[in-house]
Amino acid sequence: MPVALNACWSKARKHIMAGLKKETPTPESLTVHGQTKVLEIGFSDGAHFRIPFELMRVYSPSAEVQGHGPGQEVLQTGKRHVTIAEIEPVGNYAVKPTFSDGHESGLFTWEYLYFLGDQQEALWKQYEDRLQAAGMSRDAPMTEKAGSACGHHH
Repeated sequence: MPVALNACWSKARKHIMAGLKKETPTPESLTVHGQTKVLEIGFSDGAHFRIPFELMRVYSPSAEVQGHGPGQEVLQTGKRHVTIAEIEPVGNYAVKPTFSDGHESGLFTWEYLYFLGDQQEALWKQYEDRLQAAGMSRDAPMTEKAGSACGHHH
């Protein structure tokens, strides 16, 4: 039986912040498929994932998307057709994609990419549930205020 997604996400987020752990599988292959809009990644433990760019973008680990603490997440919309314009390695622990919508502040650690690949189905469901709760459509354009979680609230 799968663990509740919020528990999984909280656990994964703590690990992301802590950096690469010894038992974290490392990537053996990484391919950006522009035509099908997926990042294909194979890990040292035999796991193999095809992660849609849209999923990566709506769950970017950046503060712009995740906020600076629980409850500050910014619901991302209009990302169905987003592509990865560029991807660069960050040390031996992550990659930094530049998305076609200009977003480039998320560092995707190997552990986080593994989490996205492994939990894809549950993450899509959570995203759809959040959209529905907000009365939003997946293809709705982002509002200007929703573009950044770093602003001050008055």
